[in-house]
Amino acid sequence: MSVLLNSLEVIVRQAGEIALNHFNDLKHLEISQKSPRDFVTAADVAVEKFLQQALAEKFPEYGFWGEESGQTDTQAQRWIVDPIDGTHSFAKGQYFWSISVALEIDGELMAGIVYAPALNDYYCAEKDQGAFKNGKKITVSDEADLGNSMIATGFACLRSYLDDNNLARFARVAQRTTGQRRFGSAAMDLCLVADGQVDAFWEQELNLYDVAGGAIIVLEAGGNITDFQGNKGVFPKNILATNQGILEELLTLM
Repeated sequence: MSVLLNSLEVIVRQAGEIALNHFNDLKHLEISQKSPRDFVTAADVAVEKFLQQALAEKFPEYGFWGEESGQTDTQAQRWIVDPIDGTHSFAKGQYFWSISVALEIDGELMAGIVYAPALNDYYCAEKDQGAFKNGKKITVSDEADLGNSMIATGFACLRSYLDDNNLARFARVAQRTTGQRRFGSAAMDLCLVADGQVDAFWEQELNLYDVAGGAIIVLEAGGNITDFQGNKGVFPKNILATNQGILEELLTLM
């Protein structure tokens, strides 16, 4: 691992301890709503505050964009942070939530960390250096038959109000695939694609902090990140992550 990833691991694992302290005392967890169906907890705020301070101390040259605190003045080179991706799952005591940190320089993702403290799964990647889970290199699946594929998606809180709320798209994909999963953390869903546990993931109307950390992990694991039309790039408003074998067929259903 590089010096950068080693330094990040220390910081992100410390952030994970803060999150777990709140997670292990959910009866006293402060929960509020940013908007209808969109929750924020004291854990989100505490984890993001720690990450912003720790990253600024270690890497003062980079700006910061966090889900809860917004953007600092410097954004050409920045950390993109979701302190707890899967807040609703976290607040319910479920294990499938994560801390996501990405480094973006001049619009290009250079490194990504996704850490699931309750599962003790730690994913990381750096540009041109491969992707890793708990220190072992990972790759996307080699499944080439969409009919045998397991696909993940999401129906996040705010999308239910849209005319295109993903239900019709899900129905099309579900009829053509063997397994469908909905875990509740886009960052973790992307890592499952990178690790070959699912063959693809799609979601719509997300934000860059939801997907930046996981997206570079997918790419470094040999996968694809496109929009629903097949254009390569990280498109939070309609993101599709796949292995190499089912991209073209899956695009016909998007």
